[in-house]
Amino acid sequence: MKATIYHNPRCSKSRATFDLLREHNVDVEVIEYLQNPPTEVQLRELLGKLEMEAIDLVRKGESVYKELYSDKEMTEKELIEMMVENPILIERPIVVFGQKAVIGRPPENVLEFLK
Repeated sequence: MKATIYHNPRCSKSRATFDLLREHNVDVEVIEYLQNPPTEVQLRELLGKLEMEAIDLVRKGESVYKELYSDKEMTEKELIEMMVENPILIERPIVVFGQKAVIGRPPENVLEFLK
């Protein structure tokens, strides 16, 4: 099985999800999304695979969100642009299995794809 993980190695949940994939012998492509942020097109594709709205992928506890965006009503397009410009605001980790994706919070969320 092959998967892609949008990974932040400084995040304990992201590391735990990565380790869980490796323990199950999943061939993992790692994208460190803070260094290589997804484009608007890629983020839209991820949202489709996650079956989520953009607002549900935003890390609202981050200081940049609280300081710059929390008091604004934003469209889907604006939210996606915000995450592209500030990838720290993207919930992590995101694991993609073909045409489906899941957020590894908790890491055990990925287990349904490993059956």
